[in-house]
Amino acid sequence: MPFVCGGHPEQGTTSLVLPALEAAGASIVEVGIPFSDPIADGPVIASAMHGALSRGATPASVLDEVRLIREHLEVGLVAMVSVSIVHRMGGPEGFASRAANAGFDGVIYPDVPLEEAEPYVRGAAEFGLTASLLIAPTTTAGRAEQIVKACSGFVYLLARTGITGEREGTSVPDIAGRVHRLRQMTDLPIACGFGISTAEQVRHVTKFADAAIVGSAVVRRMGEAASKKIDAASAAADYVRELCAGLSTGPFAGGQPQQQQQQPAA
Repeated sequence: MPFVCGGHPEQGTTSLVLPALEAAGASIVEVGIPFSDPIADGPVIASAMHGALSRGATPASVLDEVRLIREHLEVGLVAMVSVSIVHRMGGPEGFASRAANAGFDGVIYPDVPLEEAEPYVRGAAEFGLTASLLIAPTTTAGRAEQIVKACSGFVYLLARTGITGEREGTSVPDIAGRVHRLRQMTDLPIACGFGISTAEQVRHVTKFADAAIVGSAVVRRMGEAASKKIDAASAAADYVRELCAGLSTGPFAGGQPQQQQQQPAA
């Protein structure tokens, strides 16, 4: 599951990179809606978002780019969006309506507290979108169980604490026990992200989880390609092909997030 920042490295790139990533083997693509204060993102994604905004990208322009290309894609598309943007675009129902109209299949709400999640989950469901919340390494078992009950599509498991970004070396935190415990709570697929950047790390993660999410490494390569006047979409696709060497088949092999009945957040 590669992540791209909408409007990065320039406007128009999003509609080019999505078909390139699909052809490279991505099952689902996360599209980050650029935000001026991304609280969980490291310097690579934060810089990409600030750059996209400075070049005129807006949440609406990103949705427009996705709408432009959606009918030509089969890959699943999920919007990663801050609650601040959701409020500015009509609230949970208003944003979900616009995202669904653009062709998204689901939404990830990275900064919605469990206690406030119900209207976001309900709003997504109203327009046929899945809704995923995040589970951190520090999340207690009881709270994790409440979070997975609020999710549909898939559960987003953070491999590490802290912010997004590539890590030196090839090690990946041991997620086996955490995934096992989540499997006792839900039948939803589990996608794991934060700090994954090599095919070997993808292979390790997908021994236990159903998908590996790669963000900063994709965004960095796109930015570097653009600075060298190289096609950023092609650079991202080449990298995703490398990552796919670590994949095994699973619930995401068909592309779109699984739609399951959503339950209100506790």
